[in-house]
Amino acid sequence: MLRKSVTRSFGAAISGLGPGHLTDGVISRSKRMMLDTLGVGLIGTQTDVYSKALRYSQSFVSKDQSRVWGRAEEALPPQYAAFVNGVAVHSMDFDDTWHPATHPSGAILPAVLALAQVLPRQPTGLDLLLAFNIGIEVQGRLLRFSREALDIPQRFHPPTVVGVMGSAAASAKLLGLSSAQCIHALAIAASSTGSPLANAATQTKPLHMGNAAGRGLEAARLAWMGLEGNPDILDLQSGFGVFFTEYNPSEMADVSRFKWVLENQNVAVKRFPAHLGMHWVAEAALAAKAELESGGESDLNLGQIRSVTLRVPPSKYIDCPYPATEHQARHSFQFNACSALLDDQVTVESFCGALRDRPALRELLSKVRVESPKDNHPSFDKMYCDVVIETHSGNKYVGRCDTFYGHWRRPLSQEDLERKFRANASTVLSSEGVEGIVDFVANMEQATDSSILGSYLQMTSNP
Repeated sequence: MLRKSVTRSFGAAISGLGPGHLTDGVISRSKRMMLDTLGVGLIGTQTDVYSKALRYSQSFVSKDQSRVWGRAEEALPPQYAAFVNGVAVHSMDFDDTWHPATHPSGAILPAVLALAQVLPRQPTGLDLLLAFNIGIEVQGRLLRFSREALDIPQRFHPPTVVGVMGSAAASAKLLGLSSAQCIHALAIAASSTGSPLANAATQTKPLHMGNAAGRGLEAARLAWMGLEGNPDILDLQSGFGVFFTEYNPSEMADVSRFKWVLENQNVAVKRFPAHLGMHWVAEAALAAKAELESGGESDLNLGQIRSVTLRVPPSKYIDCPYPATEHQARHSFQFNACSALLDDQVTVESFCGALRDRPALRELLSKVRVESPKDNHPSFDKMYCDVVIETHSGNKYVGRCDTFYGHWRRPLSQEDLERKFRANASTVLSSEGVEGIVDFVANMEQATDSSILGSYLQMTSNP
């Protein structure tokens, strides 16, 4: 009999959890996550970084082939299908965000859907839900092993630390691995974890998500073939503990006493494609502009503005005064505040060349300064943002946001979430494909064959 340890408790839970453990709340939340992830992945197939990742992956062949989202008849070996679909999900930084900080869904759904297509028996919709939620759960548990993870990350991009472990767990569940094999899947995956934040705001950052999805799937398949790793990988400071300055792992509860993290901690869903912190600053900027326009000043114009002050939490990798690329713009407090002030919104188009590089935006950026008050904690759960507009007439107008619309404390309505999905997915798919996905996800726990979802993902508007 295996001795008790943190790693062994994870292996037992991954292997032992069944559809009956899923709750109505977890099913509801995870279906929202899946729908949103499919939408941002589909629009992400239009990006330059995705095209490069796909072109690279097309050089690999195998007898097993999994479909690529939004590409009629395009198929790749499962690991590479998971990789390119994961890149698509994060290519615009449009995917969901959790607390402690990570992007949970993009590492899991591409792996689960790629693997499902090459299994001898097609999983049911409930099988997909269970595997997806196990992958999400493993991430949530691992993030709670350290207080460091509670804050905006400073060293490693979290999906590459916990996402690959979640992908391995979800894939292991779909493969039906034993408890011992699940342990080895986690151990193997741990040797593919960790990417430095220095590559944030570059084309390499979306590869982090692709690698998490693909390498996790690979780890589970290697464990299925009998490859072994350290069976105490989660217990050791020299194991998974290398990624955190504080590391205090704890066992996962026995399946008879199991409770899902997702039941108590919802996710944030973004309304525009940028780093999560940008959603606070955009909403605060709009509130400040509304104050100005209701305070006796004329409609906002550049000539009347003396300065714009942003009071945000300290975080160097999302403080970019003059972004030169779309990826830098998605990680710039200054850019997103100014875009909101000029356009009354931030959208997918805000980060394209014409709007990103316009003279009016550059002029307004020159008037922005950033402050980091001591009480503004660098945590997606506790942070706030103030935007202060000072005019040449001496007036100041302040807008504050402490919980933007889409945050887990203020989630998008189902109507708005589906509206976002349809807007994103319709850039690639026909209306039949778009509506088919909406209907499948809404009722997926009743689906006896999940392959229909893959068929909808191939119904492009230009077959």
